[in-house]
Amino acid sequence: MTPRDNRAWLLVAPAMLVLAFVGAIPLAINGWHSLFDIFTLQEKYWVGTEWYRALLFSPRLYESLGRSLGFSAAVIAVQFPLGVAIALMLPKAGPVRSLGLVLLAVPLLVPWNMIPAIWLSFINPDSGLLGRAIAATGFVFDWKFTAWHTWALLIAMDTWHWVGLVAILACSGLAGIAPGYYQAAAIDQASRWQVFRHIELPRLAGVLLMALLLRFMDSFMIYTEAFGINAGGPNDRTAFLSLDLGEEIKAFNYGPAAARSVVYFLITLVIVWGFARAMQRNRDPGGSA
Repeated sequence: MTPRDNRAWLLVAPAMLVLAFVGAIPLAINGWHSLFDIFTLQEKYWVGTEWYRALLFSPRLYESLGRSLGFSAAVIAVQFPLGVAIALMLPKAGPVRSLGLVLLAVPLLVPWNMIPAIWLSFINPDSGLLGRAIAATGFVFDWKFTAWHTWALLIAMDTWHWVGLVAILACSGLAGIAPGYYQAAAIDQASRWQVFRHIELPRLAGVLLMALLLRFMDSFMIYTEAFGINAGGPNDRTAFLSLDLGEEIKAFNYGPAAARSVVYFLITLVIVWGFARAMQRNRDPGGSA
């Protein structure tokens, strides 16, 4: 039996060192700080797992977790069908396709801290294009004090920002389908739905799983956009895990904030591990995990 050649690990060693420096070491330091009640870096007192016990027995943690998961589920449910539909409508080649991909990529370039300001101006009933159009219908869009209006605004804003990513990734998956599949489908007189169901969707599964992971991570960690719109209001109905963590940091509660960030990280890690397992099964359906 030929021994396994592990020299390839030398190529990724620099990246692993950088990852350890920017990820593992700060996480370990943060975990250490979560065991203290910190007033200053020189004045801190050992409390052990007190912050973790208080956090894990707090109903607010689970309420915020439910809102964060609900928001991620909502944006994924909206953006994935929309992104795939946009990708299917674009031509296979030509200047129209190139222009479409460029336009889809433009919102991705907008800085996160500018997005709330753009949308608040857009829905302003006095000067915003969408706000004036809504006001003309007689509908009162009260995003400050009506929770489902705030949720609708956050989902619309996030969709505008990120649906282009889903569409671009779906386009890349569609571009990899050999023309022979479409020719065979035309010979068999397959309907458009049958072509999508049996040819396009199975070959989009891998790239869509990757898009799903990216979109979940971004939406689950949303902070700047949600804070800029309503800062978790009204009445904490849009207070996500990230906003709670931000409030702890702003209040200089460094010990509880460190414990909350560790729990936040572990929740995210478990969910990402589930995505990784699903992607591995998609690549090798008959193999072992």
